[in-house]
Amino acid sequence: MTIHNPSNQNTLQSIEHNHNDCVSEALVTAEHLCVDRGVQLTPIRHKVLELIWESHKAVKAYELLDRLKPLQQAAKPATIYRALDFLMEQGLIHRVESLNAFVGCRCSGHQHEQLLLICKLCQEVEERNAKEVMLALSEETRQAGFIVYSKAIEVHGICAKCRDLSTE
Repeated sequence: MTIHNPSNQNTLQSIEHNHNDCVSEALVTAEHLCVDRGVQLTPIRHKVLELIWESHKAVKAYELLDRLKPLQQAAKPATIYRALDFLMEQGLIHRVESLNAFVGCRCSGHQHEQLLLICKLCQEVEERNAKEVMLALSEETRQAGFIVYSKAIEVHGICAKCRDLSTE
């Protein structure tokens, strides 16, 4: 499987992906960031984040509610949406607008813009840094006199893993 090299987000390495380590790292990072920022990662917020990180696929709010219900009988849609709002405000997850779904953020420790590559076959979402693309976009919006509040680009296609599987 292909994953990001933490030292350079645009450089890919072919190594076996240990998803348990991936989830653990995301949760520990979230816990530390919340402590540093003086905000609470409540048990519900923590569980919603954990559920989002179960895979690298975008997950919808009502899917999260269905998965949370057996663990938290009192959970309602508002419970999920409040947790999602908090997690987005803290930069721990991204909203995938075109899918009306959410995915864990691999770069939670700092503010950033994102390029999301969404595979139409396996539904995994890969977050990329794409500095040059974002710089070009910033220049275009500057020339237009447009004030940008947030920037995310979503690209749908077929990931390298699925492409390679289809050629075997």
